[in-house]
Amino acid sequence: MEIGFGVPVSGPWATPANMARVAHRAQELGYASLWTFQRLLYPVGHPIGPVYRAVQDPIVTLSYLAGVTEGIRLGLAIVNLPFYSPALLAKQLATLQTVSGGRLDAGLGLGWLPEEFAASGVPMEGRGRRAVEYLQVLRRLWTDEVISHRGEFYEIPPSHQDPKPRPGPPPVLLGGTAEVALRRAGELADGWISSSRADLATIHEQIYIVKDAARKAGRDPESLRFICRGVTKVREAGLPDRPRLTGSPQEIRADVEALASTGLTELFHDLNFDPEISALDTDPDASMRHAEEALTALAP
Repeated sequence: MEIGFGVPVSGPWATPANMARVAHRAQELGYASLWTFQRLLYPVGHPIGPVYRAVQDPIVTLSYLAGVTEGIRLGLAIVNLPFYSPALLAKQLATLQTVSGGRLDAGLGLGWLPEEFAASGVPMEGRGRRAVEYLQVLRRLWTDEVISHRGEFYEIPPSHQDPKPRPGPPPVLLGGTAEVALRRAGELADGWISSSRADLATIHEQIYIVKDAARKAGRDPESLRFICRGVTKVREAGLPDRPRLTGSPQEIRADVEALASTGLTELFHDLNFDPEISALDTDPDASMRHAEEALTALAP
């Protein structure tokens, strides 16, 4: 199982200097990938949690890191399709794939926060059907010489969209937790990414659903990638009833080894969800020191 790391995107520690430092250090230590996530808005008074209060744009962040790294993969986990037109997202991701030298993993989702849909001018209804059509259009924009499309949600007059992504289109990974979303990933995507709220004790059940859907769609389930967003919190050893990936580095490493048997192909440690790292009143330099300690202690 490959191990990646989430770059600073949430809270005061998400500075350009810290982003680049984490990226460089992760690359030096042999991590396989760097990951970001998206939060478009934080509705006033909403209970989703302070981690979403101040979040940098994930595509812009990875574009910046593409210019200061080599070799290490760059992952979106995730961006929500309805907030972009297919043509705009296809253009952005094609360019990022090209300027990064083919290192992009495009993690995509449907979104769930009504306020973000309202701000984007898109209805929440029909998200599943929208996603199916969107993926078809996205891939055609990356490959077809001329694309012409008229569907339920999108229309594109006969057009070219060039240049195409080089060395080829990025892998498309889907998020989602409901069974219908898991089955969609198995039927249409190159893999699945778990959410920050995933129950790691039962993640094998979600992996099974994705693989079963792939098998029934005539696809090879063993060719799919399964990526876990590891909400990681380094703490003292021996905490009672500790969640997986919370505890001492030794305990967290043991958790990672256990998760490797669930069918996951990749896991990335994400400190953005640790309030000791990303809370709005934290010191960016202190958070970075803690992050560097974790990077070293948890290195593959």
